[in-house]
Amino acid sequence: MTENAQQQPPAPATDLPTQYAPADVEGTLYERWVEKGYFAADAKSDKPAYTIVIPPPNVTGSLHLGHAFQHTLMDALTRRKRMQGYEALWLPGMDHAGIATQNKVEQQLAEEGKSRHDLGREEFVERVWQWKHEYGGKILGQMRRLGDGVDWDRERFTMDEGLSKAVQTIFKRLYDDELIYRAERIINWCPRCLTAISDIEVEHQEDAGELVSIRYGEGEDSLVVATTRAETMLGDTAVAVHPDDERYQHLIGKLIKLPLTDRSIPVVADTHVDPEFGTGAVKVTPAHDPNDFAIGQRHDLPSMTIMDEHGVITVHGPFLGQDRFEARDAVVGALRSQGRIVAEKRPYLHSVGHCSRCKTTVEPRLSMQWWVKVAPLAKAAGDAVRDGRVKIHPEDMSKRYFDWVDNMFDWCISRQLWWGHRIPVWYGPNGETVCVGPDEEPPTGEGWTQDTDVLDTWFSSGLWPFSTLGWPEQTEDLRKFYSTDVLLTGHDIIFFWVARMMMFGLYAMDGEVPFKTIALTGLVRDERGKKMSKSFGNVVDPLDWMDKYGSDALRFTLARGANPGTDVPIGEDWVQASRNFANKIWNATRFALMNGATVEGPLPDASKLSATDRWILARLDETIEQVDAYYEDFQFAKLSEALYHFAWDEVFDWYVELSKTTFQAGGEPAEVSKRVLGEVLDVTLKLLHPIVPFVTDTLWTTLTGGESLVVADWPTAVSVPGADTPGGFRDDAAEREIELVQRVVTEVRRFRADQGLQPGQRVPARLTLDGTVLAPHEAAIRQLLRLQPEGEGFSATATLPVAGAEVALDLSGAIDVAAERKRLAKDLAAAEKEKAQATAKLGNEAFLAKAPDQVVDKIRGRLAKADEDITRITAQLDRLPKA
Repeated sequence: MTENAQQQPPAPATDLPTQYAPADVEGTLYERWVEKGYFAADAKSDKPAYTIVIPPPNVTGSLHLGHAFQHTLMDALTRRKRMQGYEALWLPGMDHAGIATQNKVEQQLAEEGKSRHDLGREEFVERVWQWKHEYGGKILGQMRRLGDGVDWDRERFTMDEGLSKAVQTIFKRLYDDELIYRAERIINWCPRCLTAISDIEVEHQEDAGELVSIRYGEGEDSLVVATTRAETMLGDTAVAVHPDDERYQHLIGKLIKLPLTDRSIPVVADTHVDPEFGTGAVKVTPAHDPNDFAIGQRHDLPSMTIMDEHGVITVHGPFLGQDRFEARDAVVGALRSQGRIVAEKRPYLHSVGHCSRCKTTVEPRLSMQWWVKVAPLAKAAGDAVRDGRVKIHPEDMSKRYFDWVDNMFDWCISRQLWWGHRIPVWYGPNGETVCVGPDEEPPTGEGWTQDTDVLDTWFSSGLWPFSTLGWPEQTEDLRKFYSTDVLLTGHDIIFFWVARMMMFGLYAMDGEVPFKTIALTGLVRDERGKKMSKSFGNVVDPLDWMDKYGSDALRFTLARGANPGTDVPIGEDWVQASRNFANKIWNATRFALMNGATVEGPLPDASKLSATDRWILARLDETIEQVDAYYEDFQFAKLSEALYHFAWDEVFDWYVELSKTTFQAGGEPAEVSKRVLGEVLDVTLKLLHPIVPFVTDTLWTTLTGGESLVVADWPTAVSVPGADTPGGFRDDAAEREIELVQRVVTEVRRFRADQGLQPGQRVPARLTLDGTVLAPHEAAIRQLLRLQPEGEGFSATATLPVAGAEVALDLSGAIDVAAERKRLAKDLAAAEKEKAQATAKLGNEAFLAKAPDQVVDKIRGRLAKADEDITRITAQLDRLPKA
């Protein structure tokens, strides 16, 4: 482009620098957008509302590629809707992240030689608030770097005053409706975080442990059980067998001796036991296993808690005071010394639960906790999707959603922490229990105490779509912006967050869904498709890539990989390629401005448009339609790809290049094409803006003099005066004509490359275009192909018939014909030898009978490739000048 630009007459000045420098543009431009209030939503507006609920990042968090990915897509949706005339609200905020934040502050205290207990609850909570104000929310600034068009005036925090009121309100309503209760059940306990955690906060991984088989009882009145947690046998209160298992009929109902203890335990019959698995007998420890707890409930068995909250053994005997893992080895050793170990398997790979936050092995533990009775809430959440009020996209992800909501267990919502929403229940001196709403005074007087637990973080974030809009008050925001339109989130938190919001939204808002569409994305992976992990050494800080290539480059790369529901591979080379695309947009727009592209006035009448003008306007109209359809289907990868190829290939590499000769010639055709080019750039920048907002806004305001693309109108169908194409502009004839031009240019370029000509090397040529639609394009074809007019002594040494035309080239002074013939002859001989060898092997019946299918297929592929090479090289030789 630079070479051609130098051939132009002196160009008008442009305000754009010669090179695009994202660092000089992005920060200042974003602050201008915020200062102008472009992202602020008006609840009193008459415009239709469009609301996106943001997954609130943890207050302890920082921007990672997963955030950047989802935020890019949410921002694109919101920016487009704002341009389409909607009152678009994308509301920011953060989650208080109970365990994670408490851990951060406890680590700080540990460095000071203190614990939270040294401070006491009230002072510790105040310390956490100080940490939040000083260090929390770093991610909010990073969201600005990415270009998030959120309404900062509405920023919320799950423990701010309004959201705290919402939490207390819904707890009270659920409690009064008997959907919240307190009971002693088996929970997942983290001995490091010292709190209960929910099933979905447990990460299961294959650990190498030990499977030991232990004989209980004596002689004929004995049986063998197997376990990976030998220490829990100290809390066994039964052995269970299947009622139909003939091997143990004589033992059902009897007592057998429990090794290492002075206790005898019963043998019970329970259909939960699989007689085909192992020995068909299982030890029952109701206080330390959820399945055993259920068996214990059915058979009225006692529950013995054998370890404390730190995982230390508490029962009397030689194991008292030992850590659970230390006790495991000690128990096995003691059983071995008594001859009770029948078999040992080590290492034994099995699935073990770990705390998702600190990675400590989770301990099932009987504990008094608060629970949500989920059955009616989960049914409502399932029905809302089944009856179509909520759409899940892609639709095949619905099964994963139903698998969860249709089989949900009651939810343990209490956590043994100090940071979080404290459970609003008070206990009286005479066993009274009082749940207090937000507008009620808690009971006072001697002996009254508040429950010490706080609520699971997901309890408050489950209220996010409506609590952030002012609920339980009937605010203007709530009336305008609820239900929200789209929840865009990763498929990995359907269970954590999506289902919670569905249950609470339908319950609190009288059956009104919290969002109309759930658009599920995949996860970001490295360029080889591998999960990003610190242990793999492949984690990328998106800020590094934004510093190096610009935020637009990162955003475009992420959007270009975003196929619904599938994981997104990303590598630095791809971000660099997106940076090159941003540079291409910049340079092409700058060139257009320097050559007089304009948006002033209406488009010229159709009768004044050249075929090239009509072609690009038709392609523009098709692209608008295509991009709109992809947006409605959340096909970000396809819309990004469509825009990339339209902008780079069709606008910059074809239309701009084909129009250069028109610009050079001047006159009315040049003025027409300048207006068309301005229109095409105007619309193209608008279409690109939601994905790459910074570079497009900078270019568009320079091109048009408009205020900002953020508040510009989204493109609709192209309207050309005098064109009889209602509902958009189409011109099939122009598209066919330019397609022929492209074929000529492409074929001749390929031939030039085959002959070893440099791209800028000029060659004399005669073009026979008469009688074809190509004739008006001769000047453009010559310029694109670097073809000089035929001069004196012209000799057509190679002739190419293409697209109904003929291009004759004089290569006598451009290449060494003899050397080129010699090179091609050598390549042809090699291809013919390859063909002969492959043909011989495929004609050998003995070889075909013995060779694997993949070997035969490989040889067939070699034969096909050799045939293609022979055809290609022969054609090249035929086109060369005669020796």
